[in-house]
Amino acid sequence: MSVERQALIWLVALAAFCFILELLGSAVTPFAAGIVLGYLLDPVVRRLQRFGFSRLAASLTILVFAVLAITMVLVVVTPILGNQLIGFTQKLPGYVVRLQSLAIDEGSALIQRYGGEWRNSLGLGNSLSTEQIQKSISDFVGQGVQWLLNALRSLASGGAALVSFFSLIIVTPVVAFYILVDWSKMIATLDSWLPLDHRDSLRKIAAEINHALAGFIRGQSLVCLFLGVWYGLGLTLIGLDFGFLIGVIAGVLSFIPYVGSLTALVLSLGVGLVQGWPNLELFFLALGVVGVGQFLEGNIISPMLVGESIGLHPVWLMFSLFAFGELFGFTGLIIAVPTAAALGVLMRHLIGLYLKSPLYLGAGARENP
Repeated sequence: MSVERQALIWLVALAAFCFILELLGSAVTPFAAGIVLGYLLDPVVRRLQRFGFSRLAASLTILVFAVLAITMVLVVVTPILGNQLIGFTQKLPGYVVRLQSLAIDEGSALIQRYGGEWRNSLGLGNSLSTEQIQKSISDFVGQGVQWLLNALRSLASGGAALVSFFSLIIVTPVVAFYILVDWSKMIATLDSWLPLDHRDSLRKIAAEINHALAGFIRGQSLVCLFLGVWYGLGLTLIGLDFGFLIGVIAGVLSFIPYVGSLTALVLSLGVGLVQGWPNLELFFLALGVVGVGQFLEGNIISPMLVGESIGLHPVWLMFSLFAFGELFGFTGLIIAVPTAAALGVLMRHLIGLYLKSPLYLGAGARENP
């Protein structure tokens, strides 16, 4: 079979997979989550097998402990998060109005003072009126706030439509259990299906994908846990309203590099400014908590847990998450990272083949093989 025909078959299979994923929608979500959970817990199961556990016993033990841990966290954390979420939702309009008022009043004064001097230095004249400045700031802030509110509404409605919480909680552990029990058999079966002529190359690619995927998911999950605890406790201890809620949100979003820290910065500084105004002590304390957390994450935690060799660039990761989330909803978010890792490894191999090909090397390479 020619290379072109093989490529066509794989492209058709990929298109069919995407069509089925889009067709089934949220029904796939708990199964995709179960497969990911089984993949993450497989190394723990294999370690227990070294201590004499059977595959079934190890899988059942790990799953029971995982479910108990998640249940305990939900029982302890959910009431606190629920109360803070209700309070934050009720106070959000007031925060928005107050921030807009501060931006207009303080911003117009600064622009009137320094903007006029800058225009005079350029010979443009001081033609800035207070009304013009306030209108410009009001429009700018209003657009930003509207974008944020639309994003929050979209996230809430999309999440409710795309995933059933109870199906996720009930089905995912069951799927993960069966995946853990049969993981070795599944891998052996897939390996036996590999084309004989390309088996070694495909095994090498699969090993690189597994290295990139395992290194990122397991490492970044611990980074998310650290940042969620750091932001939640730190912002709560300095007395910031809804500090725990902000910390949890930032911790979850930290799976996307930089997004979690940016979220923590914007929310904590906004709440700190409104809560403490005109005293800026709380504002700078919140800035310190986020700044120290970002320093620890960037210089100690991420290099130690995630490393530099996984090959997942933050921009590529963010694009994958947004693209797959837009195409396939919540299920797309679950499969985005594995797909990004696989495509990244495949692209590196394709580039390597291209750099060795006559197309790149030119006529001289064909004449002197």
